[in-house]
Amino acid sequence: MMNLTYEMTRQLNSYSIYIGEPAHPLFTLKTLKSDPESALRLVRAVSGADNPAVAASYFTRRIGMFTAMQLYALTVYEEVWNGPDDALQFGAAEEYGKLSVSTFLSGGDYVMADEADRTEIVRDLLRNYVKEVSDALRQVSAVPSLTHWENLFGFLLYHLHVLLSDPGTAEEAESVMEILKDARTWEGLAKEPLFAKYLRGSHPSLLLNTTVRTTCCHSKDVPGLMQCGYCPLKR
Repeated sequence: MMNLTYEMTRQLNSYSIYIGEPAHPLFTLKTLKSDPESALRLVRAVSGADNPAVAASYFTRRIGMFTAMQLYALTVYEEVWNGPDDALQFGAAEEYGKLSVSTFLSGGDYVMADEADRTEIVRDLLRNYVKEVSDALRQVSAVPSLTHWENLFGFLLYHLHVLLSDPGTAEEAESVMEILKDARTWEGLAKEPLFAKYLRGSHPSLLLNTTVRTTCCHSKDVPGLMQCGYCPLKR
């Protein structure tokens, strides 16, 4: 059983991340990477998004929430969840009256992050939870990899806005943000530092509720969901 504080648990739950086994398991991160077609079929069934591209983006918004929370925990608690891909499970759960794909940590634990290793920790999070997932889903859906990256960035933008506005967390948040903007962090992940390009030289707080995205996440195309606030198609 993970030794989490009430506040950490509350933060996780607010982003549809739960501790323990899902009552209605769908697949693990490990099986998604090895068999993305089967995993995406389940995402389509649960989300109601029959279009594979819409369902793939729906899923990476979900794992984007988890990745953003990993970076939040690194910033605020100097900890990250450390577990194998088969301990990161996805299950069908009701959220706000709608069946959704939720995230479950069924093993592993939160471990202290050495400050000297912070850059490599950030790189590993980006690689394992975004790049490798994006690469797998692009085999079975027509979604550009940038859409999957921007699905993380939207959640990350809000976290940075909050953390940079708090004197107690501003210094640590600035440090993590600089790592995310550094071209060296992105070597082997993308051709350019995608988060720096996303920010376009602006402070995160100035980009809230703007059309900062360059790709559509298709949230508006998922039954029961609304257009996101960063959509380039926003009217």
